[in-house]
Amino acid sequence: MKVSDFNYDLPEELIAQHPYDKRDEARLMLLDRNNETIEHKVFKDIIDYLNPGDCLVINNTKVLPARLLGFKDTGAHIEFLLLKRLEGDTWEAMVRPGNKLRPGTTVTFGDGILRAEVLDIMQGGNRKVKFYYEGIFNEILDKIGLMPLPPYIKESLKDKDKYQTVYAKYEGSAAAPTAGLHFTDELLDKLREKGVEIANVTLHVGIGTFRPVKVENIEDHDMHSEHFYIKEEDVEKINKAKEAGKRVIACGTTSCRVLESISDENTGKVKAYEGDTKIFIYPGYKFKCIDGLITNFHLPESTLIMLVSAFAGKDYIMRAYKEAVDQRYKFFSFGDAMFIY
Repeated sequence: MKVSDFNYDLPEELIAQHPYDKRDEARLMLLDRNNETIEHKVFKDIIDYLNPGDCLVINNTKVLPARLLGFKDTGAHIEFLLLKRLEGDTWEAMVRPGNKLRPGTTVTFGDGILRAEVLDIMQGGNRKVKFYYEGIFNEILDKIGLMPLPPYIKESLKDKDKYQTVYAKYEGSAAAPTAGLHFTDELLDKLREKGVEIANVTLHVGIGTFRPVKVENIEDHDMHSEHFYIKEEDVEKINKAKEAGKRVIACGTTSCRVLESISDENTGKVKAYEGDTKIFIYPGYKFKCIDGLITNFHLPESTLIMLVSAFAGKDYIMRAYKEAVDQRYKFFSFGDAMFIY
C-alpha cells in the first residue's frame, strides 16, 4: 500500500489557526462504520452517542512549554525544542540553526535565568544539552517557554491553556493529544452522570507525530517511539466494559495506540503497564480493544490518517475527508472532530 493512497486536497484556509472560544462547540462528524453514513453535529452532541457502561479512554498527558528562544554569546538567535529528558537537567533538544551549535557552545534564555550547554550531537542532528538555573525548572519553563505548536499553525497562541486538555495532568508531551481539546469539565461531568466510565492513560506525545512518511510503501515506514503508562484502576474500568459487552471508546489516536499496544489478542482486555510503543496501525490491522474513536482531521499521507483508515476503511475515510472539505470543516490540531463508531 502506497503513501500516496492517503493523500487528499486541502485548501490552506481550512487549516485551523486558533482554538475555538468554546471547546465543545467545534463541529463533529459522525461516522457509522456499519452503514457507512456521515452525519454532521456539534461536539457537545457526542453525549447522545455514548451509552451507560461505555468506557471513554482519555490521555491525560500535559504539554511542556518546550520551545525556548535564546542567544549565543555572539548574539545569534537560537531556538530549542525540548524533546526528552535524559537524566536530571540533561535533555535531548531539536535546535535551529543546528550548524551553529557545536559541543561546548552555551545558549542563554529569558534574560539569563536559564542557560544551556551543548554536550553532544546526537543521531539525526538533535543535541544533548545540560541546563543551569536557580529555582524549579518547570516553573522557569512556564515563565519563558512557548507552546510547541505544529508548523502549520502560523498564528501565535495568546493563552497557553488552549493547547492543553482540561484534564492534562502529567507533563511530558511535545504536542497535545488534540482530540481531547474539545472536552470541557461540564461535558465530562454530564457523561459521568449518564453512566459513562472515564479511564485515563498517559502517553507523552513526541515530535515524531509530525514527522512525514518518507517511504513509498507504508510497510517500510519506521514508526517513532512514545512512552506511556496505564494504572490498575483504569485497567479495571476498561476491562469491566469489555466483560459487560459495552464499548471502549478511545479519545484520540494516542489513547488508541496505548490500548492496542497492551490488549489481549483474544479478549481485548488490557493490563497495567509502563513502557514504549512503536505500534504502527494501517489498513489490514485487526483491532483488539477499541470499539470507537474520537479524533480530529489529520494531515495527508500521515500515519494518523492511516490509523483512522484502518479503523473505518480507507475508502470510507477518504470520502468523509472530501465531504469535510466540501462542508468547510476546520482541520488539524485546532480544528473539528469526528467520532467513528
